[in-house]
Amino acid sequence: MSASETVLRTADGVPLPVKLRRSARRNRLTAICFVIPLFAFTLFTFIIPIGTLLFRSIHNPTVVDALPDTVEALRRWDATVLPDEATFATLARELVAARKAEIVGKVATQLNFEQGGLRTMVTETARKLEKVTSGPYEPAMLAINPDWGQLSTWAAIRNAGKRYTPSFYLAATDHTFNTHGGIVATDPEDRIYVTLFVRTLWVSLLITGICLVLGYPIAYLMANVPTRISNLLMIMVLLPFWTSLLVRTTAWIVILQREGVLNQFLIWLGLVDENNTFILIYNMAGTLIAMTQILLPFMILPLYSVMKTIPPSYVRAAESLGATPERAFFTVYFPNSVPGIGAGSLLVFILAIGYYITPSLVGGRTGQLISNFIAYHMQTSLNWGLAGALSGILLLGVLGLFIIYNRVVGIDNLKLG
Repeated sequence: MSASETVLRTADGVPLPVKLRRSARRNRLTAICFVIPLFAFTLFTFIIPIGTLLFRSIHNPTVVDALPDTVEALRRWDATVLPDEATFATLARELVAARKAEIVGKVATQLNFEQGGLRTMVTETARKLEKVTSGPYEPAMLAINPDWGQLSTWAAIRNAGKRYTPSFYLAATDHTFNTHGGIVATDPEDRIYVTLFVRTLWVSLLITGICLVLGYPIAYLMANVPTRISNLLMIMVLLPFWTSLLVRTTAWIVILQREGVLNQFLIWLGLVDENNTFILIYNMAGTLIAMTQILLPFMILPLYSVMKTIPPSYVRAAESLGATPERAFFTVYFPNSVPGIGAGSLLVFILAIGYYITPSLVGGRTGQLISNFIAYHMQTSLNWGLAGALSGILLLGVLGLFIIYNRVVGIDNLKLG
């Protein structure tokens, strides 16, 4: 019998190995077709926006595109004396050209990010230089604004004239370039971002700890009571998800303000005087209270899902072997709930570190987090480069903490049931 006759074939006469390869290839193509929509959604709603924002944090082409000859001349400038007349003339020509091209406002705004006050100065100079038909331009520009005689003004143009620059990351860490191009700390009264990063980290860790302390007993109770009661408790835990976040935050404003429900109740009990009520709103206390209530379900649900899988027989077996209830809990039950603690803590921390709405509404001046300033630079100041740098540092910090968590606890121990 020949080898061709021994090959197994399907009912339609196709060799079985060929049929299996076709089937495997068809299954792979089917799986790819199912994955492509999810990949496209992730690409266009997550990867590209974040990548674009991070790219803007180092890409700064506005000044160098509008004032290319001035930037090139300032690269050879030693920053010890004012630039020469040729550089003044070059800047004057390019400012007039930028005004005619209607881009001088963008240039002035970008320079203002480097040094405050330059927006008005540049736009005014560009407008008045249109009437100057011949040099010398140095005295003409000094007559328009004496600040053109400051070395810091020209240094700001030079620093802003880098197409790819770390200046936004320096600003995000309270540093800047000096007149000679060296990196120095900003003035003490302008140092806000490092303090905000520390505050955001501290608040996120504190809220995570509070949610763990409050959520663990609730999840334990839900996992160990009869189903009828646990279902009722689950409804109470999920109830906040059925209410708008804005409504819940506004409700906290009503409850916590000086004439609010909480203070009026304490006055009714006689615990406080009307002139000495608690200030719990528009400060850090309001931020902590509101964010804890909003994020608490995100701690309870992972804990409950893990605790529900822990057989009660484990604890009973430990007690039958002579362990006290406390020892049985801490040596048997608690270690088995650690994956839920890790999942809940990581979820609450990541949500807290990027929270925006609640601190914005109830935080006031002292309860603002770094996310509020990222939103400010994206929506109000339009300094998207600085917003991207702040976002990049925040993202890097979260990834660093995630790596530390993986090293200490292990990502394999993170479970949701």
